[in-house]
Parts: sequence; structure tokens; C-alpha cells
Amino acid sequence: MGCVVTSDPTVFAPVAELPPEEVIFGSSPAMGAIRNKVEKAANANIPVLLQGQSGTGKEILARFIHRRSRWGNGPFVKVNCPAIPGTLLESELFGYERGAFTGAYGTKPGRVELAHRGTLFLDEIAELDPGMQAKLLQLLQDGRFCRIGAQGDKRVEVRVVCATNRQLQREINSGTFRQDLFYRINVVTIQLPPLRERLTDIPRLTKYFLEQFNRQYNLRARPLSNELLSLMQRHHWPGNIRELENVVRSYVIMGSEQTIYSELLSWKEEPYNNDFPANGSVSLKALTRKVVIEFERKIISQALEAHSWNRKQAARVLNISYRSLLYKISQTGIAPKRMPMAQWTGETASND
Repeated sequence: MGCVVTSDPTVFAPVAELPPEEVIFGSSPAMGAIRNKVEKAANANIPVLLQGQSGTGKEILARFIHRRSRWGNGPFVKVNCPAIPGTLLESELFGYERGAFTGAYGTKPGRVELAHRGTLFLDEIAELDPGMQAKLLQLLQDGRFCRIGAQGDKRVEVRVVCATNRQLQREINSGTFRQDLFYRINVVTIQLPPLRERLTDIPRLTKYFLEQFNRQYNLRARPLSNELLSLMQRHHWPGNIRELENVVRSYVIMGSEQTIYSELLSWKEEPYNNDFPANGSVSLKALTRKVVIEFERKIISQALEAHSWNRKQAARVLNISYRSLLYKISQTGIAPKRMPMAQWTGETASND
């Protein structure tokens, strides 16, 4: 069985079970292309670079690549680069010999050594300082490294998978990332899409998280209603899959769909994303429509809140017809804060 390194790099713990492939890759065209790329790259002992926003599932994909590799039964060793202070990172990565520095009372292998015949996963590699980048470059070039205080090099066989939420080309241009290291780690580059670009996968992801958390907390939360799933597919998801996971966890614990409504409607995110997609193109028409819908959602929500969710009064204040307000409520995905879902979605015009 593969292993991950805990906070103590000499202590191993079993790797958690990976989600099924249909959950990892879903059914969106973007993830279908990634699946084909991963299947081709997994068996080859070449570096893989995973790029994407935080919460898009880079570590899950790294573990999937590890499992599919020829060393899938070997160790999977994760290094969270920004979590380890720069002064300690070299000893954590490469280890040290006894007496190498004050406090080095024994010999300690580093995480590179622990990953022998397995996978070394360097998360947020853009956070490495130039000195560590140079040492990593040597490891990638010939598989050799040197413990702190050692007289000679050691050799390892290890698969390196790197991840970052930054655009490394920008880091190269600004002088914070080595261009030669970039060429070493991006033999195969995989760009993970944000969740808002794979909205069709939300029902499947939600079902998976629901089953996982029901087992974890020994609860029996019901499947989500179609109305709520529809609202979730219109959400911007700035936190990506991690945000979705936390929303479902909260629902399972609290046991009420209102928990999700409150969570989604509490976000005050920008109604658009100012990062251009990887292909460098964007639809101005689609972007403008998204901005308008988000603006209308906020204005209508405020009017409803001010009039205790009485839709007829809100329509009069907004100077639109009652029928138009109902349409816009449906179009913008506004959900109630006071009325039960069945009453809100039913034909309740007379109650207003």
C-alpha cells in the first residue's frame, strides 16, 4: 500500500481511499481531456506539473497518478512547500548527518530519500526559494542529492509531481522561479479547471461527499433536492471543490438544506473572474450576462429581505411586474431565508 508522510516525515500513514474515477474526472469535456492525458503520462517515469486554482483537486490527481504508476505500491510523500520554514526545508527534503549543525544528534533521512521507488509530491512549488530550486534541479537531472553534512551524494529513484496555483511563466518573468527548473518539471503539464467550468459534475461530486460524510459522522442526511442542486449549479464556487466539500459537510452535520442556502447566499464574491482562461479567449457577451445576473440577484435579494420576502411588495418597489420578479428569482437562483422550500417553489402567489 502507498504511504503519505505525516507532520513527522519519518512516520507513515496509509493513503486514504481515492474517490472513484467517475468522481475524480466526472463527465465534463475538460476533465475528459485531462483523463486521457493522465492515463498516458502515469506509466512513464517523467515529472508532471499540475496547475490550477486552490481547491481544484491537484493532490487527488497526484495520488491518482501515483497509483497508476509502476511504483504505485511504493511511498507517496507529500511536501507542502509553504508550510515548512525556509531554514528547515533543506533538512526536511534532503535529511542530515549527525553533527551537521547544532541539535543534529543523529542521522535523519529527508523526504526525498523516503520517497525512493515512489512519488514525491511537491505542493505549491512556486514557494521554493532560489537556493532550494537549484538543489531540486540537480535531483531532477540525475537523481542525486546530498544530506546536510554528508561527504558524498546519494541516489534515489523517484517520480516527482509538482503542483502550483500560480502561473509559473509570470514567476519566471519576475525572476522568482528558475526557467531551467520549469523546463524540468513541466514535461507533462495538466491545467485543472475551476469548478465553475465543470458544473455538470456537481451532482456526482455532491452525492460522493454526502455518502462519505454520512459514514464518517454516522448520520443519515438525505440526498439534496433537485431545486437545491440546480441552485448549486448556478453558484460561482470561488473555493472550487473544497468549498463544495465543506458545504456538503455542513449540510450533513446540520441536517437542513437551509444550511446550504445560507452558505451560498452569504458569499459576496465578484460576479466575474478576471483571470483569463488558459486558451487566452473569453466571451464578452457571456461575461456581461454573468455580471448582470449577479447584480440583479443582489438587488432582488435586498428588496425581498427589506419586505420580509413578500414578493408582491418587492415587485412594486423594484417597479417590475410580479411575473417578471418570479422569473428573475428563478433565473438568478435566489433561495428563501424564511419560507419553506416547498412553499417557495409552489404556486403561492395568493400568499403574497
